[in-house]
Amino acid sequence: MSNHSHIDNALEIIVSLGLPRAQQNERSALCLLAILNLTPDKKWEMAENPLLGITPIMDWAREHYQKNYAPNTRETVRRQTMHQFVAAGIALYNPDDPARPVNSPKAVYQIEPATLNLLRTYGNSSWGENLLTYLAERQTIVERYARERDLNQIPVLVAPGKEFQLSPGEHSELIKAIIKDFASRYVPGGVLIYAGDTGDKWGYFDEAMLSKLGVTLDSHGKMPDVVLYYPDKDWLLLVEAVTSHGPVDGKRHEELARLFAKASPGLVYVTAFPNRASMAKYLSEIAWESEVWVADAPSHLIHFNGMRFLGPYD
Repeated sequence: MSNHSHIDNALEIIVSLGLPRAQQNERSALCLLAILNLTPDKKWEMAENPLLGITPIMDWAREHYQKNYAPNTRETVRRQTMHQFVAAGIALYNPDDPARPVNSPKAVYQIEPATLNLLRTYGNSSWGENLLTYLAERQTIVERYARERDLNQIPVLVAPGKEFQLSPGEHSELIKAIIKDFASRYVPGGVLIYAGDTGDKWGYFDEAMLSKLGVTLDSHGKMPDVVLYYPDKDWLLLVEAVTSHGPVDGKRHEELARLFAKASPGLVYVTAFPNRASMAKYLSEIAWESEVWVADAPSHLIHFNGMRFLGPYD
């Protein structure tokens, strides 16, 4: 069977499985073939179920189907194909370690078992009947995997009876600690305005409240990980959670100052670390006139010089 017919077959399958038009393309067809390891010399009954990350999927397409995707296509493959495969229950995300952080370089995908069994019958006389049976059960399967994914989410309480979910991982655990432990000690009665998420940039966002405080965000501006409003003192605390990326250094301080330049409250800059060992790696970079909080010593705050302790500067 030629390369062309395999791709055409995969496209026909994608349509038959009910994926949206945006996924009915060669890119998605190649992704499906990759997670089946269906090279041009194999028949559909020989489909396999390897664990593959985005870059290995792209490398596989180049090696076996001579499709050379540029490195900057990686996000398109992830967001416009594999994300939809997972949502549709066609592929599993990190089945070997469901608690793996969503931004982990070790993230992998695998064909869902029932889908694999179905696709192995493609081209056989039983395909039509098998497809109808599969589609009849599909919604139940999708709902089950959605529930399983939700079990690995990190719940964060915003107010009594009100919570939101963060994707699993160390970064999300630190954001939860900032909201739960830092805010309760240093921002009593504070209001959570924003909390980022590695899986969904806008994990939690009270845009209306931020607008009342004078801030309309530039869509190109990079938000801090957590934004807290302290009504009693009229402060806006901008907190960076550091697990893999850097602290509030001089450059980041300036970026945040520009992004929140029109805020009516005073601005307070905070860097949060999970522990002192991780803080030590960045000590020389932390901006003056900012604060540092360490999650494993939550009752202590480190002040980096300046005329006041924990407060805004004009």
